[in-house]
Amino acid sequence: MKVNNNARLCFLGTGTSQGVPMIGCNCRVCKSDDPRDNRLRSSALIEFKGFRILIDAGPDFRQQLLREGIGNIDAILLTHEHKDHTGGLDDVRAINYINGKALPIYCEERVLRSLEREYSYAFEENRYPGVPEFDIRVIDNNKFVIKRENGLSHLPGLEVTPIRVYHYKLPVFGYRIGDIAYITDANRIVEESFNLLKDLKVLVINTVRHARHISHFSLNEAIDVALRVGAEKTFLTHLSHQIGTHEELSSELPPGIYAAWDGLSVEG
Repeated sequence: MKVNNNARLCFLGTGTSQGVPMIGCNCRVCKSDDPRDNRLRSSALIEFKGFRILIDAGPDFRQQLLREGIGNIDAILLTHEHKDHTGGLDDVRAINYINGKALPIYCEERVLRSLEREYSYAFEENRYPGVPEFDIRVIDNNKFVIKRENGLSHLPGLEVTPIRVYHYKLPVFGYRIGDIAYITDANRIVEESFNLLKDLKVLVINTVRHARHISHFSLNEAIDVALRVGAEKTFLTHLSHQIGTHEELSSELPPGIYAAWDGLSVEG
């Protein structure tokens, strides 16, 4: 089995909860001709050691996988339960059909309770044929390993480190895989979590706008986090139309910090 020893992250979406362009908005960002200003809801695919791991599955999940030519994934990591991060899970049905089994989904207990409400039909004892099949694996703050399947269980699995951050008062997870860490929907990182972000090649961090926000990092706050972490490269995601165009935002950033865009791939 040929594996890539370098982790690769593809930004499937880099937009905030309403995406860009936003419905009914005629601002210069929403009307921009630059394709980098078209931002679907935030999600990412990490490929490492033969695994394809999706982080979040928002309402644009199907469109994102089709755009990037992604025909299969090994598992989904959910950061939290908000709809812009879970609203596409019904389309897991296609992955179920390809693999002939339920798809592993890793999340904390609170997120599972939300999924049971939002996708109640997928958890019923006598499920309707064709509904999505979720193999829910509840996690906590501890590292865990995604094991290989399909006769490859004798090979090493993929270690994942949850990173506890806060989305206003809501505890959510970022994730570290190899030398890449992905954090979205946060406005506070606890001290213990900074210790898990050392020696990164790539940090992904969220920001929605220049002004302070109740539950997301402002641009200056995100830059401060990036400078403290000191990753080789930092990419900004979960961008709203209020942050400006890609070109404008890029001109404001210090060296080593970049504005991500949908479809961008980076190695770490």
